[in-house]
Amino acid sequence: MTGFLFELSFLLAAPVWLLMIFAPGWGPTARIAGSPLTVVPVLLVYLALAVPAFPELWSAVSSPDLDTFRDLTALPDGAGALWAQVIAWDLLIGQWMYRESRRLEISALLMGPLLVLTVLLSPFGFLGFLGVRAVRLRRAGPRPLSGGPVPDQARR
Repeated sequence: MTGFLFELSFLLAAPVWLLMIFAPGWGPTARIAGSPLTVVPVLLVYLALAVPAFPELWSAVSSPDLDTFRDLTALPDGAGALWAQVIAWDLLIGQWMYRESRRLEISALLMGPLLVLTVLLSPFGFLGFLGVRAVRLRRAGPRPLSGGPVPDQARR
């Protein structure tokens, strides 16, 4: 059962990733990527894996050290729970990147590879995106967070 849940955690997140990468301009993609609820199914898998390993999980997070963490990851449910947690948080990071790229009008051709990199190695993809975002913000100047005016323009 643990192996199935391990695989299921990614399969539940994959449709959102696929939409953001291959259909970024499609109307429902923005709506779906704008919802934090996309991670709820993955977090339910996390709970199913974390509850049986809760004593070891609690030990690893309440008094973290490498050996305790290693003991947790040696358990199938512990490793699976950590994987599901990573999948959920990576998805939230990817969704933020997607929304921010749309707001800043960053090319989907650039964002696709960054999102793929984030799926595979999230810190590398996220750092790459932060670099692209910094360049874009520097070139474009301030942009509104939502549909409203830029704060400096609102005061004029």
